[in-house]
Amino acid sequence: MSLAQIVMLGVFPFAMAYAAASDLVSMTISNRLCLFLVGSFAVCSVLLGLSPVAIGWHLAAGALVLVVTFSLFAAGWIGGGDAKLAAATALWFGFDQLMPYLLIAAVLGGLLTLLILRLRSHPLPALAENWSWARRLHAANEGVPYGIALAFAALLVLPDTAIWHAAIGA
Repeated sequence: MSLAQIVMLGVFPFAMAYAAASDLVSMTISNRLCLFLVGSFAVCSVLLGLSPVAIGWHLAAGALVLVVTFSLFAAGWIGGGDAKLAAATALWFGFDQLMPYLLIAAVLGGLLTLLILRLRSHPLPALAENWSWARRLHAANEGVPYGIALAFAALLVLPDTAIWHAAIGA
């Protein structure tokens, strides 16, 4: 197995799972994780022999998503970690699978929001009252850990991306 395959098959999915879990339990997505995704893309793109033009298009997709998501963050509609995670993921996907990723993330995010709002309409089970993350997630004044939807959408779209196919030799 090549290093590029290890990055694609191991590092990226692990980073997405970590982002989802982190957002669930702490309502934060680490800057280090987002920087790790950017650095991993740089390594993977070189190992896969992506052309400078292809890398440029991936960078453009990430930059576009960063501008849009930070506008949403400035408006108070999404968290800063969500904005950075979406942009780092867009860097990996480029424009090729950007719209499917964003559409799936929006649908999953809407379902997640409805689920959390429904759960918040019921009392927190006694078993979960000692879990700080469950109390925070259940609190009406807290947001929704949208990073979960972003991460799951990324994992669903990943097998359809050009970079995935290049890594696995398809």
